[in-house]
Amino acid sequence: MYPVIYDFGNINIFGFQFNPVINSYGFMLMMAFYTCYFFLNKDLKRLGYDSNLSGDIVFAAAVGGILGSKIYYLIENFDRVIADPTGMIFSGAGLVFLGGLMGGTLGVTFVINKNNLSWITFADIVAPLLILGYAIGRIGCLLVGDDYGLPTHLPWGIEFPNGLPPSTYSIFQTYYPWVNLDNFEPGVLSVHPTPIYETIIGGLIFYYLYQKRTSVTIVGSLFFTYLILAGTERFIVEFLRVNEKYFIGLSGAQVISILMITIGAWFLMHPVKQPVDSKSES
Repeated sequence: MYPVIYDFGNINIFGFQFNPVINSYGFMLMMAFYTCYFFLNKDLKRLGYDSNLSGDIVFAAAVGGILGSKIYYLIENFDRVIADPTGMIFSGAGLVFLGGLMGGTLGVTFVINKNNLSWITFADIVAPLLILGYAIGRIGCLLVGDDYGLPTHLPWGIEFPNGLPPSTYSIFQTYYPWVNLDNFEPGVLSVHPTPIYETIIGGLIFYYLYQKRTSVTIVGSLFFTYLILAGTERFIVEFLRVNEKYFIGLSGAQVISILMITIGAWFLMHPVKQPVDSKSES
């Protein structure tokens, strides 16, 4: 695909040579955070909050989300880390939704607590942006050829000969030996473009949540709806991904998705006993 958007070529400054590039994965992450910042800043102004909070929240979410994503990715692919620790740690791959959600949540929680704000109220405010940032970030995964799905003969399958890792028969044999390759020939394999699936579904979820954000009557309901929708999306798409299914036929991501859905459903049926912030009704 297009792991590098622009290559500046070799640059020599005072005898030091380097080759700066604009990486597509990093660029899409930047676009995701700037887009979320735009919408968050707009909503905070509408609700009467200090708009400077938007920068603090997005920065905390970015740092926590990227670190959480990378750590989860390395744990999930520990066998590949052992084989190539430097390449795995410093690669452009690693946008793992669940790790990013946990890391980003910790970062945002720090900012909210520091400013003595209501966590559950702000969870509703940022809920649509969580899935928006994820959907945009998945475009970066597509461009670098990362997090693709199982081999397929479907006409919309995509080959990633230079992916991270390449979608070749030998790579599947080495890194994903649990995947059935009986109906595929050696060489570069067409795979399910799961990043595209998740970008489309994520965009639809964002639109639904964004439209509902001004009519929240039960505090936390938008965030818990997000947990259900995002968890369901990931649970379903995970069947088309290459992650090993080791717990009653489910992957680790699916187990956590079930937990997200359960938490969301529980709190929708047992609402948090807290009045909606008067600002959020604006």
